[in-house]
Amino acid sequence: MPHMTAFARNQWYVAAYSHEVGRELLGRTILGETLVLYRTAEEGTPVVLHDRCVHRRYPLSEAPTRLDGDRIVCGYHGFTYDTTGTCVYVPGQKRVPRTARVASYPVVEQDSLIWVWIGDPALADPQGIPRARHLDSPGWVTVRGMEPIDCDYGLLVDNLLDLSHETYLHGGYIGTPEVAETPITTEVDEGAGIVRVSRHMDDAECPPFYARSTGIEGRITRWQDIEYHAPCLYLLHSRIAPAGVLPEADGSDPNGFHTEITYAITPSGDGEVYDFWAVSRDWATDDAEVTEFLRGNNHTVVMQDVTALNLLQKTLGTERTGYQELSINIDTGGLAARRILARLVEQGDKPVEKVQ
Repeated sequence: MPHMTAFARNQWYVAAYSHEVGRELLGRTILGETLVLYRTAEEGTPVVLHDRCVHRRYPLSEAPTRLDGDRIVCGYHGFTYDTTGTCVYVPGQKRVPRTARVASYPVVEQDSLIWVWIGDPALADPQGIPRARHLDSPGWVTVRGMEPIDCDYGLLVDNLLDLSHETYLHGGYIGTPEVAETPITTEVDEGAGIVRVSRHMDDAECPPFYARSTGIEGRITRWQDIEYHAPCLYLLHSRIAPAGVLPEADGSDPNGFHTEITYAITPSGDGEVYDFWAVSRDWATDDAEVTEFLRGNNHTVVMQDVTALNLLQKTLGTERTGYQELSINIDTGGLAARRILARLVEQGDKPVEKVQ
């Protein structure tokens, strides 16, 4: 078996996009915990419960389980649970056994993401959730999706923190020779659990992903500034402009295009990860053609990663014991992330202090 990255349980993880959670029951598995998600009828508040009936372990996210008001009625024998996970009805008797309850999990809806806390509920501090405001801010348009990958979630973290693979794996979409050729700078804030990896290209080929969506012809200035908030949120601040023109930091330069690329990296179980991806832009926001182009193009790029990481996981499973991994400068960010993830697992009961 390949090495598996251990799970840091006392952390916030993205379980779903806001639009996925409604009055239909939604099943997800996070850190090996099976969950059922839904919204209350009146307030529309998200609820997250353990997805197994206490009676015979029937999945509460599966038909014919249904909602009766805000209560879940198990589709097997009718055990009924309120939003706290307390069983309020069992068939054939008035007394409900004291142990008839399922776990409920702290949940926060923020920036169009549903965040769930799997660890000790007493430690769940919503202030510790990193922000991705562009996902639902006025003036921004976002395309998004989610792909499950059959790989250790640490492999996806590695993949996203080393963008030099764009040149080879994503050539013809987002990759050009300059990405791999340009050295990176890496900053690590161990205390806050944040890794920053930057690659600034002053004179680069414009890849089709941007050439076709922005209309820029010729060579470009291209900045990639990554901000990884361990364990779950990855932000890529992408700026491009015609070569020789640097956009302002806030993207206000009319010659510059500022795109926010977001990933939520949520371990489902050992060797399984949910890859939530989103591309947000504050330019050409009324252009439906650009929106659909970015959606299709980025989905293709994500699927290239999915295929590669599925293959890599299988390959690592056939390696001889004691094989040595070789790392170089491009891996600095990924190696820092591994250290931070290991520390989060070790410290266990102390959530990382996030910087807002």
